Amino acid sequence: MPTVQPAVATQAQPRTRARLRILVVEDDLAIRETLCELLQEEGYAVAGASNGAEALRLLSEEGEPSLIVLDLMMPVMDGWAFRSAQRRDPRLARIPVLVLSAGHADGDRSLAGLGVQGFLPKPFDLDTFVDTVHRLC
Repeated sequence: MPTVQPAVATQAQPRTRARLRILVVEDDLAIRETLCELLQEEGYAVAGASNGAEALRLLSEEGEPSLIVLDLMMPVMDGWAFRSAQRRDPRLARIPVLVLSAGHADGDRSLAGLGVQGFLPKPFDLDTFVDTVHRLC
């Protein structure tokens, strides 16, 4: 009787995730590209934006992702302004958000008002990042 190899079972999981889209909003190009590549390797469809204004444009053009990964400190439109605009739009408000930010403690009062589903302080462990994304998706 033939047996299923573990590689077959692990290959099926990324195909399932490919239906899930993630928007990475990060102004640091190296970080954005690294996160996008990592998430693509995990089987997600990924788009990137360099600031909140670009992210809002992508959301209007490409529809709702399964998760938004959001930096807070960005030029043009920062994460707080983006999150405010996102929460005002009923279509976008239900999209979960994972904040990645330097300079904020996990319990920082300024983060409490964002109403996000997750927070990781920079620098963060990539395995923890991936695990958090899996949980939120």
